[in-house]
Amino acid sequence: MLETDQDPNEEEEDLYEHYRIVTDKGQGPMRLDKYLSLHVPNATRTKIQSGIEIEAIKVNDKATKASYKVKPLDIITLSLPQPPRDTEIIPENIPLTIIYEDDEITIVNKPAGMVVHPAFGNWSGTLVNALVYHFQHLPTSRNGEIRPGLVHRIDKDTSGLLVIARSEYGMTHLSKQFFDHSIERTYYAIVWGEPKEDKGTIEGHIGRSAKDRRVMDVFPDGSQGKHAVTHYEVLKRMRYVSLVKCNLETGRTHQIRAHMKYLGHPLFSDSTYGGDRILRGTINGNYKAFVENCFKLMPRQALHAKSLGVVHPATKEWMQFEAELPKDFTGVLAKWENYVQYQ
Repeated sequence: MLETDQDPNEEEEDLYEHYRIVTDKGQGPMRLDKYLSLHVPNATRTKIQSGIEIEAIKVNDKATKASYKVKPLDIITLSLPQPPRDTEIIPENIPLTIIYEDDEITIVNKPAGMVVHPAFGNWSGTLVNALVYHFQHLPTSRNGEIRPGLVHRIDKDTSGLLVIARSEYGMTHLSKQFFDHSIERTYYAIVWGEPKEDKGTIEGHIGRSAKDRRVMDVFPDGSQGKHAVTHYEVLKRMRYVSLVKCNLETGRTHQIRAHMKYLGHPLFSDSTYGGDRILRGTINGNYKAFVENCFKLMPRQALHAKSLGVVHPATKEWMQFEAELPKDFTGVLAKWENYVQYQ
């Protein structure tokens, strides 16, 4: 009997699929990798063997080998990148800013405005269209849809770092790290107002709003959504706005944007969460003109995926990557620093 556990509202975690298989009472002895390749939809034997190697597949709650002979009523649990569906993605010669690459991983610095993967309304011009042009034989996964190399994603109007898997083994290994929350992800954000504490942790389930499916709400009582944790630190206070560093412990959709709004400090220029209007200071005169100029300079949420740390799938070494703040971000930051200095 095959059971699955999937949730379309998650971000990195929804790129990872859970199976629980209970073998039949009359099951004869068969190698574990062969058995699973026959019973898990679209999972290749290579993917299965990679999962066994990194202990993402267990029998009766214990890690085992590919050669293990399954027995009647064995309980097999799997956490694997989700299987592909036949969907064509058109390669497009879109320039990419590559921070690092080898046979297992590539680190890309995504610009704001680029959609990560094709979807309704954005079938071209995406990061995935660029990836399939620049790289051959990328592994695919995620909810039965082809997502070459993707093990996580960031919003269209968020800039910064993404890790791309270049092999089936690399995808399995990286996906497991995201599932285990062992990936280090640091974001810089400009938020409205000044948080009371210099450092803090926001804990609150995140789920889709009943009023607007595009918006994620925080449910602190845990009645809806999925568990989410964001650690933040105020780096610079500028009276009306603050520069904040956020570390993700989980990776839910719009996590930082929803959590910071819940804290009372929406991201600057974030139209989805109300940050594209004046939330601190007067709404008249020179100040209003100044803020509107900042909105024009940065017509997207002030959020940048600045650093990313992963264990390399092949070498097992910890690797840390950094991406400088983009020009729109540094430009707005400089304007606010200058403004408060002379007020």
